[in-house]
Amino acid sequence: MWRRFVCLLLFLHFCLLEICGKTSEICISKGGRFPPFSSDRKPPKQVSKGPGDLIVCRVFRRRTCCDINQTWPVILSIRRLASAGNASQECLQSWEFLECSICDPWVGVNPGLPRICSSFCDTVYKACSTAFFSMDQKKQVLVPCDERELLCARLSEWVSNGTELCHHVGFSVVQGDDPEDISCYGGKASMDYVRKSWKQSDDESSSDDMNLGDSMQWIFWAAVVILIAAGLFLARRRKSRNRHNREQAVQRVGRKLGTRGSSSDQVKRTRIGQ
Repeated sequence: MWRRFVCLLLFLHFCLLEICGKTSEICISKGGRFPPFSSDRKPPKQVSKGPGDLIVCRVFRRRTCCDINQTWPVILSIRRLASAGNASQECLQSWEFLECSICDPWVGVNPGLPRICSSFCDTVYKACSTAFFSMDQKKQVLVPCDERELLCARLSEWVSNGTELCHHVGFSVVQGDDPEDISCYGGKASMDYVRKSWKQSDDESSSDDMNLGDSMQWIFWAAVVILIAAGLFLARRRKSRNRHNREQAVQRVGRKLGTRGSSSDQVKRTRIGQ
């Protein structure tokens, strides 16, 4: 009996996992030079303002896989580019947007290295071609020049176009720029998404989170009701079976007593006859 109840519990548990898994996508660490997500195998989440807020890439705070593990290397890269890299303001802005690709929720939930649109790679290359870069010998990727580096050269001396640049700094590149294509970061669709994220208010964000939370609460309480109903049904069935067993036991005892009584009367009658 209780084995069936345990099996029912396990069945409902896996059903809940299946339902929850379908309500949201999960973050997948990128590998390469990118630090693993703390939220790996969990859905992207909203980052609240305050001590835990993103120090850069805040446009993605509404839904992201990032935390300080990803944003700290980004801020260090931008600082190096601004100082020893001798980059222009246009370069700094383009480079920051490129590095923040790791915090894009679409990038976060798709496996493999961040996929960058080739057109955006070209934009970054044009803006940063005169900035100074060096080769990170450990990770084997191009990085903005550091003041301690002995070998620094302009970006145009390392690579000759945007596609080479993105490959050499650790990204995957998608050729072409279809206006409706969302399979790469930095295209028109990606830019539109970022603009919409800028315009969306915190109230809308909170409303979306509440809706998801309400749905999960409904699922939880529905499961609780099912479990309680199943437990009551099994308890009632067990009680009914126990009562039936008791009735059968009483009937057996009664039959035995009746048989003994008949035997005693027969013996008495025999003695009287004698």
